Amino acid sequence: MVRSIIYTLAAIALCAGLFIFTQVYVNSQFDALYVAADSLYEKVEEGNAGESDAKSVMMLWEEKKTRLHIFIPHNDIGQIDNFLSEAAGHIRDSEFGLALAKLEVVKHLAKSLPGSYSVTLENVF
Repeated sequence: MVRSIIYTLAAIALCAGLFIFTQVYVNSQFDALYVAADSLYEKVEEGNAGESDAKSVMMLWEEKKTRLHIFIPHNDIGQIDNFLSEAAGHIRDSEFGLALAKLEVVKHLAKSLPGSYSVTLENVF
């Protein structure tokens, strides 16, 4: 009986630790994307952004998304891929207004997606 209680408490503690680690890890990955997208957004606003700036943000995202596939659906990752690609194309074509709109969506997704997959009452029920 005592052993069952100990095993149950150990399993609950392990699950809680896994949930906390997952949330912290996903948040840190999306925070890095947000900072990079915000930096690119500011460069686009100033008119100083080049294709290499957009490529560096895309490369950062490529590195981050390889590990995020475990935690979030591919469709959400694909959305960010699409918007970043479109922003890069607009930057390449010097269509800075359109690039700003796409980067605004990327920033919003980077802030809102981690909360969609956190263990909260609204997501559980």
